[in-house]
Amino acid sequence: MTQLTAGQPAPLGASYDGKGVNFTLFSAHAERVELCVFDGNGNEHRYDLPGRSGDIWHGYLESARPGTHYGFRVHGPWEPGNGHRFNPSKLLLDPCAQEVDGTLNDDVVLHGGKDTPDHRDSALAAAKSVVVGDHYDWEDDAPPNTPWGKTVIYEAHVKGLTYLHPGLPEAIRGTYKALGHPLMIAYFRQLGITALELLPVAHFASEPRVQRLGLSNYWGYNPMAMFALAPCYAADPARARDEFRDAVKALHEAGIEVILDIVLNHSAELDLEGPTFSLRGIDNRSYYWLREDGDYHNWTGCGNTLNLSHPAVTQYAYECLKYWVETFHVDGFRFDLASVIGRTPDFNPQSPLFEAIKNCPLLSRVKLIAEPWDIGPGGYQVGNFPPLFAEWNDHYRDSARRFWLAHDLSLAEFAGRFAASSDLFKHNGRLPSASINLLTAHDGFTLRDCVCFNQKHNEANGEENRDGTFNNHSYNHGIEGLSGKLDVIERRRASVHALLTTLLLSQGTPMLLAGDEHGHSQHGNNNAYCQDNPLTWLDWQQANSGLVEFTAALVHLRQQIPALILNQWWEEGDGNVRWLNKAAQPLAADEWHNSVPCLQILLSDSWLITFNATHEVADIVLPEGEWRAIPPFAGEDNPVVMTVWHGPANGVCVFQR
Repeated sequence: MTQLTAGQPAPLGASYDGKGVNFTLFSAHAERVELCVFDGNGNEHRYDLPGRSGDIWHGYLESARPGTHYGFRVHGPWEPGNGHRFNPSKLLLDPCAQEVDGTLNDDVVLHGGKDTPDHRDSALAAAKSVVVGDHYDWEDDAPPNTPWGKTVIYEAHVKGLTYLHPGLPEAIRGTYKALGHPLMIAYFRQLGITALELLPVAHFASEPRVQRLGLSNYWGYNPMAMFALAPCYAADPARARDEFRDAVKALHEAGIEVILDIVLNHSAELDLEGPTFSLRGIDNRSYYWLREDGDYHNWTGCGNTLNLSHPAVTQYAYECLKYWVETFHVDGFRFDLASVIGRTPDFNPQSPLFEAIKNCPLLSRVKLIAEPWDIGPGGYQVGNFPPLFAEWNDHYRDSARRFWLAHDLSLAEFAGRFAASSDLFKHNGRLPSASINLLTAHDGFTLRDCVCFNQKHNEANGEENRDGTFNNHSYNHGIEGLSGKLDVIERRRASVHALLTTLLLSQGTPMLLAGDEHGHSQHGNNNAYCQDNPLTWLDWQQANSGLVEFTAALVHLRQQIPALILNQWWEEGDGNVRWLNKAAQPLAADEWHNSVPCLQILLSDSWLITFNATHEVADIVLPEGEWRAIPPFAGEDNPVVMTVWHGPANGVCVFQR
């Protein structure tokens, strides 16, 4: 019988050297670790890992090859009150598995036990880790390294973006291959975006509760194996890794960066009622933040919270990030519920993982974007992340909607958000690009729904419309739903144009939700995480081509204005910005807070943006000079020189002199 030799304590996970495979597993509190290898007939062969270096258990199996299916059984105390939930009856995934065969089904044998251990063997139901042998020719691939000041982010779901695209070969719709198809590359170039930000592509699972409803976790924020690429988005799952890398390479060649949404805040093991398939059974006390009674601190709303202040868990997350950059050449990350990264347990901008990223020659060079909150105590941390990070700015989102839809925001508050929220981000050497400006994101209303619905309509999610936020700052323009008379449709169109103009011509880093430029609707569902169906898939045949052209023109206009792309804070008298009233005079102190919402913003002394956020036509006197309206507000060759803009209700226009 083949025996394991001690092998080496590094690298993490399973690594093939051409002759055999070295296996490692961290567990500080285990008493014994078994490597479980499955042959082609599904028979399980168990080997004790013979080496232990500190808290790393390791062994080398000479007969193992790429494609080998394996897992672990970890022996140790069952002491729930102390946080220990070792149960060798449960086959466990390697946390660093680079490929996983199987998913997480709603099967009772996967439950490890709550007060007492569940001794039913889970091997038949459990997903298996798979050894990977990696060879990929990146040729001359190089990261675009788009400067932050020129970055325009496009947030998209791999499947939803292309699944209904009639121009793509049917076999690749909704897959990684579609992302790099010439048709999609041409569209991204037409639109002018510089970075494609993808919802999670690490191997994820659907929660048992969602499965019981006959739904699935469409968004992917329920991580099962953080090093493994999700095969569900591959045209050929056996080639998923190469398909994704082919797409990255094609996007890079077109000058488009790839940013991954990554979930390092919790795992799909959920709360104590959830399955035991990996971390809980490997070293529950080390991997998770635990209460004094041994239960979980649920600072994520998902049942558990990863303890990223623990040295081994910090190392795990750090190696995971490096792996995605080195192996898949991604250009950055958007961190879901990123306040967890800083918890020690209170939020600390110098937390171990923040420091590890800052000191890493590789990770310190990629784009880092935080969702700067979690639901735990002190979890709302907008503006408080360390300088390498940009942050989703929900102040910007709410202010833009309030200014144009609720009409309850002062010019001063609007201007502060338009100028990259310096009150939040102008400190510690941070630049305007630290503010990720967004109107919408995957989580919440689409842009069209913002102007068509006053209330959320999430009944399809199976939670009696209790889920999703009630705080939408939306306005249906007089009738709930997508239909309406011509005047309603026209007013909605004006609001959408005003919002998009604000987003794409504000200082900071704009993020556009895929489909907003189409007029995509989710029919009022503002939490469509479990809707893998036409509700969330972009219907390219119904796309509003005029809105696409309008959005693209704004993106391209943005790249011409130095005040927006220099990524420098605007200062009084620097020539970057002037704030003017409807009479083309500098705004007086009282006008900032009490005047009608009409505003002119002069950028780089050559581009003038005029806003009329009232319900009536307003005559706005333009500054001295010859001003011509420019695309997308007028044709390319517009001979009309304006001195007064007759601004329609909720209207915007851009002029150049």
